[in-house]
Amino acid sequence: MYRRDIDDRKDLFQEIVIQLWKAFPNFRQEAKVSTWIYQIALNVAISDWRKENRRPEKTGISESIFNLTEIPADDAQEEKLQLLYHAIAQLSDVEKGMLVLYFEEKNNEEIAEILGITQNYVRVKMTRIREKLKSLMVPSEK
Repeated sequence: MYRRDIDDRKDLFQEIVIQLWKAFPNFRQEAKVSTWIYQIALNVAISDWRKENRRPEKTGISESIFNLTEIPADDAQEEKLQLLYHAIAQLSDVEKGMLVLYFEEKNNEEIAEILGITQNYVRVKMTRIREKLKSLMVPSEK
């Protein structure tokens, strides 16, 4: 999750469970249960993030979900990880969200269903995200 504080994570999880409980009577079984749960969890997390993002003392998805500093690496790997971290921080929230789903090994069909977009748009957007990351990871010459 994108929240650093354990209590905030618990609160967010509790809110997700409450929203799942409220939404269950409307579940039409047109999608897999896991996809339906993911959609609700994502919507609750986005709403929570937007609400918290208005508070300057809180940090959001851009600073914590892609925290790569915990991965041990040699100097060359460390430099690449820092470039990647910096590049990801420059992506939009939607792009970061799509990367999270991708890193969680969701396929294009699942990502499309979760986000309510077409599979073709997912493919196009993921290609653009990869291209954007590549261009952002080119070390700037000083």
